[in-house]
Amino acid sequence: MLLRFAKMHGLGNDFMVVDLISQRVHLSAEQIRCLGDRNTGVGFDQLLLVETPQSPDVDFRYRIFNSDGTEVEHCGNGARCFARFVHDQRLTGKHEIAVQTCNGRIGLKMLKDHWVEVDMGEPVLHPDQVPFDAPAQAPSYTLEHDGQNYTIGVVSMGNPHAVLIVDDVESAPVVELGTKLEQHPRFPNKANIGFMQIIDRSTIKLRVFERGVGETKACGTGACAAVVAGQQQGLLDAKVTAHLTGGDLTIDWQGPGQPLLMNGPTTHVYEGQIKL
Repeated sequence: MLLRFAKMHGLGNDFMVVDLISQRVHLSAEQIRCLGDRNTGVGFDQLLLVETPQSPDVDFRYRIFNSDGTEVEHCGNGARCFARFVHDQRLTGKHEIAVQTCNGRIGLKMLKDHWVEVDMGEPVLHPDQVPFDAPAQAPSYTLEHDGQNYTIGVVSMGNPHAVLIVDDVESAPVVELGTKLEQHPRFPNKANIGFMQIIDRSTIKLRVFERGVGETKACGTGACAAVVAGQQQGLLDAKVTAHLTGGDLTIDWQGPGQPLLMNGPTTHVYEGQIKL
């Protein structure tokens, strides 16, 4: 069969987006890996699936798969592209959309010039809920690996993140250290590893090694987690601009009990069909 799809990206974090409302197909992990191959398939960081909702209080169900075929809980850049896709495809006429993910509900708002605001919900900081192996919640933790200790912030934005503060993000060992810490036994579901350089209280630079993918040009949930981790350690203000390799995101979190808002652009690259 022919599978219709769109190729999109948010700051270079790229996606294959598939409408499973107007077409019916089940994609196996092996098929997803083949589609995600940049040499022989479409190529993407994540596959985004648009499905009918399972609850009357949301507009769509949103599922995310890494290019290695594993399903993940959340993707902030993907959420923005999801919003633009369903709007461009006229699957909805709403400018504010409620979306069901595998572990919660998020709100998406269409803005001018193809920017989208994502209500990411409240960050999760208790280690049991991240999940992260620690006896109690703390602003930062010490993580030991290969005889070295690393100070990390730990946050879940629907998916687990560890955030390290570095002096220079350009020279940070993102791939080497990210590969090791992603699979650290204190993260039972693995983790995304962020490397954050603080420029001032309202500006950061960030690189992220994404679980199951590797380093990407941008990670929306990673930017959110980095800002929360910086705030928890008293280093950042409520509204922060995050400079990622692919571009900038604006993150606004007013503190515990409040939702985190992420604003950023979306880009539609092309539409196509591929034979399964």
